[in-house]
Parts: sequence; C-alpha cells; structure tokens
Amino acid sequence: MSDQMKYMHPRPSSIVAALYTARDLKADVAILHGPSGCSFKHARLLEEDGMRVLTTSLADNEFIFGGQKPLEDVLRYAEDTFHPERMAVVGTCVAMIIGEDLQSAIEGSGITTPTIAVDIHAGYIENIAGVISTLEAACGAGWITEEELVRQRFMMNKANEVERLRGAASQSYIEASRGDLKHLAAQELLKLARSGAKGVAILNAKKETAYMFVDALVALHDVCPDADVTYLVNLEQRGLPKTRADAERIATELAARGVKAELIGALDEYGANGDALGKRIQEIKPAFALIAGVPHAIPPEFTDGIECFSITNGPRQVAPLRAIGHKHVMVEIDLHPKTLGVRSIVESEFGAVLRSLK
Repeated sequence: MSDQMKYMHPRPSSIVAALYTARDLKADVAILHGPSGCSFKHARLLEEDGMRVLTTSLADNEFIFGGQKPLEDVLRYAEDTFHPERMAVVGTCVAMIIGEDLQSAIEGSGITTPTIAVDIHAGYIENIAGVISTLEAACGAGWITEEELVRQRFMMNKANEVERLRGAASQSYIEASRGDLKHLAAQELLKLARSGAKGVAILNAKKETAYMFVDALVALHDVCPDADVTYLVNLEQRGLPKTRADAERIATELAARGVKAELIGALDEYGANGDALGKRIQEIKPAFALIAGVPHAIPPEFTDGIECFSITNGPRQVAPLRAIGHKHVMVEIDLHPKTLGVRSIVESEFGAVLRSLK
C-alpha cells in the first residue's frame, strides 16, 4: 500500500476542526467560504452550540470567476444582522483551488468586527491542520498568546500520536462495532465494586464530550457510593475560553453530586494525559478500572492485569481497545451531538443502565 493510502475509512475533516476551534475561541459567527453543502452536518450542529455558521454558497460560475464579492457581502450581512464580537472566515477546498484571498475580502468588506481568516481545506491527512491554522490566525490577531499557541500545538500532536498508536488511525481499515452489551458490562462492574475490590474511575474526555462521559462516573457513585473507588478527572482549567468554562461547570456539578475527584489534566489534554493517569493507576493498584472518553490515551503497560471497562463514542475504537487488553468496551452512540450546546451533565446510556441496577 502506498503512503498516500494510509486510511481507507473516513477521517475527521480539517475544515470541521477549524469551525470547532473558532467556537472554542468564542467567535460568534463563522463563515464558510465555499458551496452551501460543505460541512453541512457539523455547521448545523455548531449552531446548536450558540455559534452562527453562514456560508457564501459558492456556485459553479463562482468556481471560475471567483467569490470575493459574495464573501464581502456575507461579512457585511453578518456584522449588520448579528453584531458579533468576533468572527472567523473559514476556507474550503473550493476556496483553496480557485485561490481566494480571505484576508483581502475581510479588509475589502469594510467591517469593524475583529475577524480572522483561516486558510484551510479538507486535503490534509490529519485534521489538526484545521485546529492549528485557526489558532495561528487567532494568535496573529491577539486572541491567544504565543505561549498558548505553542501549548496547543503540543497537545494536538500528542492527540494525533495516540490515534496513530492505539486509536482509529492505527490501521488502514477498522470494522465499526457497537461494542459490548451495556447491561452485561454494568453487571460485571457493579459486582466488582460491591465486592470490596479496589477500583479507579477515570474521565479522560475531549472537550464538551465530557458532559456525557462523566455521567458514567456519577452513576457508579450513585449506585455504589461506599465502594473503594478513586475518581480521576481531566477537569483542570486550562485551554481556550470555552474549554475552561466547560471544565469549571462539570467540576462544580460533580462536586455537588457528591463525587470527590482528583483533577489530572485539562479537557484539551486528553491525548497527553496518558502517562500521568497511568502513574496514578500504578499508585492506586486497582483491580478494575472504568475509563470514559479517550481510554486508549493510557499506555497499556499501566492497565496490564486490570479489568478495564472502557467507554468510547467511536465505533472504530472498539477493536483497538480490545487489542490492548480492555475486556469490556462500550460505545455511546451519537454522544457528540448530544453534548453540543449543553451546560450541565447529560445522562449516558451506560449511566442509565448502571442506575437501573441499583
């Protein structure tokens, strides 16, 4: 197989990654400069999270003659209609191919709203290109510091490394799976927790997905409040504005619901958090571990000999998790759409099953 055919199953888009990063930077409006259908699903989902996503709706004649005027028109419309504090113009494959100058259109539009231009397309092997391009533009505009840009680059590269080593990018093709039956796994987990065995419950989730992944930990505590379980969560407040706010909300609600948890890592550090979590696991010496979010970030040498109950939202993450010895792997289908726009913990399927067994 050639290097150009590394993956044969769909992978995340750099354009979509740029949109999510604009949201995390508290951009009120994002404008996709391309066809109306580009990134349609995610654009609609992001509107559920409070960011307006507009498109220049480029048509075939503009593929030839250019689309600077439509972009200028949409920029003026967005400013006049929504009065945003920040905007981001996000490129697409069409904008790249026809050589659109996004920054020139921003300047030519006459708007006064702070606006960044993100030159991106979907032709990158890794979707972090969209994140980095957006953050570089934000740094240039003074929205984030150079120090934060360096930190974000490191975190993105660590997340990519984890995916290549033990994640959905570890094989050319991975069969999708819904994982184990949740009620059977829940019965086994509760049996261990109720037996007096020492356990650890870990949240190592990516950004807003934590609103639902953390529910598995809350449910375990609800059902077995006196079990010998140590709770570890990546809710330290670092990162972009939305990420910090989400971590604070979840940590506050977790405490209000009676879960005393140790904070290890931030919501954007899920890829770099594996060794720190692994070392804490070694200190605790648990018989079992419940790991929700990005379980494969923890190197397998730290979980060897431990009965792992792992929860992911990726059907293509089931096989890689089983390959590194996780005995029980559950998938929370459609988790991400259910956590967009929320501001409090969302009940998960696995959490609901655990509670039903109380």
